[in-house]
Amino acid sequence: MELSVKQCLRQRIRSGNLWAWSLLIWGIPSQIICFPKAANSLPSPKQQETAVPIFSQENDLYEAIPENIKQSAGEATAAEFPEASVISLDTESQSVNKSGNLNKNAQMPDPPTPANESGNPDTNINTSPQQPSVSQLSDVQPSDWAYQALRSLMERYGVLSGYPDHTFGGNRPLSRYEFAAGLAATMDKLDSLIGSGFRDEFIQQDLITLRRLEREYRSALDDLAKRLNKMDDRVTRLEAHRFSATTKLQGQAIVAFTQGSGANSTIVSRERLNLLTSFNSNDLLLTQLEAGNNGDDAIGRAQKSKNLNLLGTSGLIASGGGLDYVDVDSAFKLRRLYYSFRPASDLSVSVGAKMSPRDFIDRNRYANNEAVDFSSSFFINNPLIVQNQIDRYGGAGVAISWNPGGSALTIRSLYIAADANVVSSNGSGGLFKDRYQASAEVEYSLSNQLALRLQYTRAEINNTDINAFGVNAEYALNRNLGIFTRLGFGNYQGFNTAINQNLDINPFSWAVGFGIRNLGIPGTVGGIAVGQPFVTDGLGNSTQTNIEAFYNLELSDNVSITPIFSVVTNANNDSSNNTIWQGALRTVISF
Repeated sequence: MELSVKQCLRQRIRSGNLWAWSLLIWGIPSQIICFPKAANSLPSPKQQETAVPIFSQENDLYEAIPENIKQSAGEATAAEFPEASVISLDTESQSVNKSGNLNKNAQMPDPPTPANESGNPDTNINTSPQQPSVSQLSDVQPSDWAYQALRSLMERYGVLSGYPDHTFGGNRPLSRYEFAAGLAATMDKLDSLIGSGFRDEFIQQDLITLRRLEREYRSALDDLAKRLNKMDDRVTRLEAHRFSATTKLQGQAIVAFTQGSGANSTIVSRERLNLLTSFNSNDLLLTQLEAGNNGDDAIGRAQKSKNLNLLGTSGLIASGGGLDYVDVDSAFKLRRLYYSFRPASDLSVSVGAKMSPRDFIDRNRYANNEAVDFSSSFFINNPLIVQNQIDRYGGAGVAISWNPGGSALTIRSLYIAADANVVSSNGSGGLFKDRYQASAEVEYSLSNQLALRLQYTRAEINNTDINAFGVNAEYALNRNLGIFTRLGFGNYQGFNTAINQNLDINPFSWAVGFGIRNLGIPGTVGGIAVGQPFVTDGLGNSTQTNIEAFYNLELSDNVSITPIFSVVTNANNDSSNNTIWQGALRTVISF
């Protein structure tokens, strides 16, 4: 029998596909046996936040939870059919007897002759050579007869609820598992119709088509059933061992080896446990416990060795030290405790007994987390806007974030008192007395590339009145490179009881840096920054300058290592302190 030109072309394509798949089937094991396996690309860093930043994303409070907490071990991939989690599968073959009832293991009738592209039966189909089963294909193309057949059945019987738009998904290719899930849902729908006594000759014809699809996709259906069974087992196991129905436990340990000029080599560590509790999808109660080993580094040693610790990590005036995780007490203590909720869709409110300003204002995508990017809190926050004596130890207060109508404008404000628990008859302590900080921030995101934040802080700390204005800006040059800057202008007035010195100064602070991703190795994060934390003539005889560079390499979703190099000149604004260099190797373990 002669073949048409189109049929000959189709036959040639099918033969070519068979030859290609034969080469692929042979090539995969030979590649594994004979050649070294290429290393997988490292994922983008997802290290857990040091303190769950509630307002880092304004759309949902729970977006602040780290990604590896939100995803369970058995979560289905996005490529799987959405309805696969609710349909029931019968892995045994089925057919229809003459009365229309389902009989398991009955012999399948011969499938009907498929239609060609014009819709007419292809009478020459039997003259074509043997072609690979569709179950061997990785994707089901819109031109395949199986695709068209299942689409027709799903639309006819309304099995489209698994898709967000209630359509079959246009003309895009479907994965074998996505196709199998749709097939299983359609089988279940027809079985329920026949089981309820519904009889129709068109159903009988559709069942013949359905059984052919079932036979050719038997392996995909079996694999899908196994996946669902594994998911059920994982859900059961997670429910049996979960910490709480409403609370998730998140942990993080930072261990850093340091070596610097004029100091011994040290090991610095800090451990944190976060309890994230939610009673509905729009609230979050954060309880954080913290402990360390009282470790110190070379930069901190220089800032404490002479006079007072003015600009160290735990400095009395501003934070401009080395590693942010030094000087952490070895006893577990309550570090954060606050509750966040949304009285309106565009309004977030947080209240608590232990809050830190850095969780709510002065955030930046390139310098924001000492466990992922820069380790110095000076490069993480503007020291004039985020006051060290409030942020380092926390206090009671309230924070509000308003993003009107989901626009590009966001307004934030906070009030935190460090000594709100102190009852005193003098002028300090209490909720509205010394030490406190009140701040406001207006952010405008001009685009996905550019964000600008204008800030103001009013504080009273150790009998010193503080007023400061700040600017926080960032710009993404491309998907891998961005620049950021923080500027601060302040006025400090009054006799500071912590350093026993009268202050009448107008300090200036600045920092500028670059954030780099995928440098050399996919998934890495790097950065370099330079700045001066407290430029003034009234505190010290010189100006401290900080430089830091880092390169974060994520070994897995739970472990990362980061070499860090830092240089500090005129530490503590003291010219007698020589230039200090310091190297550190930071290891972060999160769970």
